[in-house]
Amino acid sequence: MPHPAIAPNHNAVVMGGAAGIGLAAARRFLAEGMNVAIVDRDMEPLAEALDLLEKEAGSDLNVAAAACDVTDRAGLAKTAAHLERTLGPIHVLMNNAGIQPGSSIFGEERNWDAVLSVNLGGVINGTRAFGPAMLEHGEPGLIINTGSKQGITTPPGDPAYNVSKAGVKAFTEALAHELREREGSAVTAALLIPGFVFTGLTARGRADKPDAAWTAEETVDFMMARLSDGDFYILCPDNEVTRDIDEKRIQWAAEDVIRNRPPLSRWHKDWADRFRAFMGA
Repeated sequence: MPHPAIAPNHNAVVMGGAAGIGLAAARRFLAEGMNVAIVDRDMEPLAEALDLLEKEAGSDLNVAAAACDVTDRAGLAKTAAHLERTLGPIHVLMNNAGIQPGSSIFGEERNWDAVLSVNLGGVINGTRAFGPAMLEHGEPGLIINTGSKQGITTPPGDPAYNVSKAGVKAFTEALAHELREREGSAVTAALLIPGFVFTGLTARGRADKPDAAWTAEETVDFMMARLSDGDFYILCPDNEVTRDIDEKRIQWAAEDVIRNRPPLSRWHKDWADRFRAFMGA
């Protein structure tokens, strides 16, 4: 059975919904008979996505779009009020807006500010803008936040992105606890943890999808199946990395703390052979 919030004539809002996983999710919610609103800061792709959704919705479902930057708290509050007036009570919120301009520890400060304000701040802001009304209307609700495996195993190379996604994990875990402990709450939370997905964010100049990557649609299909089974951690494989590989990598990362190994020992030259042996076990 699907999650009770994902039902015909219910209403979904997708932040960062103009492309990639966000647009694929919006299309899938439409296919489930839901009314859908997409929110994005980029006007041209937002208009193109709205046109696509309107064609797929036909005359039976309502589709809306709102231009808003998820870092703008006041703008998000106005957007939430507008979409609630337009669609009605919001049952599904997907906080999916994200950027990845690249970063280094002592690199451009503006990249750090942008990544943290969008990837982490946007999730917090979206939840706080829409969440109270979702709790108040009393019907089944679901908040899906898009994280990343990079927020769990934190590989070297892009620390700002890792920090932002680690924050999304911690925030969503706290949110799930808050929702389940709140008396009368019918709202739950889930953390989407994509694998390698071919989107505008990951294309990096490539026109064709690499064989190792999933499409955004495959990722959303997997998300919907796991939501139906009640998963909180939606840990997605791809065409190269299996669930077993992910579990071992996550276990190794956690055991850096437990065993007091050097940080990021998976990439430490003195631990390379032991990590390879562990993965082959």
